[in-house]
Amino acid sequence: MKKVMAFGTFDLLHEGHKNYFKQAKEHGDFLVVAISRDSNAQKYGKHLMNKEHQRMLDVYDCELVDEAMLGCECEDLFQILLNEKPDVICLGYDQIIQEVDIEKYLEEHDLKAKVLRMKPYKPEIYKSTLLKEQMK
Repeated sequence: MKKVMAFGTFDLLHEGHKNYFKQAKEHGDFLVVAISRDSNAQKYGKHLMNKEHQRMLDVYDCELVDEAMLGCECEDLFQILLNEKPDVICLGYDQIIQEVDIEKYLEEHDLKAKVLRMKPYKPEIYKSTLLKEQMK
């Protein structure tokens, strides 16, 4: 079984997120999605409308996702990779994390995951920041 991991905040789960899951699922058999903890999202300047447990439930309800979990609240945000040992890591097109950072971490910890960047899906419509603006 080929395990794929995807990451994100997923506040206001929308079609862009679902397309990200669809693209990620194409790279393996089992899709695990890690949802940012409230504290980590806020540390990176995100203004959340939903708490972490609600966001996790929303992701879990998506039929493409096999497992949804909260990310790490530890200093080492990549710790979850050591626990899950994915075969493929899928990053969103707009995620700030650099592939080289993850690849360096994987190499240092002898993990053999492939890192892929997913394509955007109608970002002029389906982007959380845009949707939140429209709600104001």
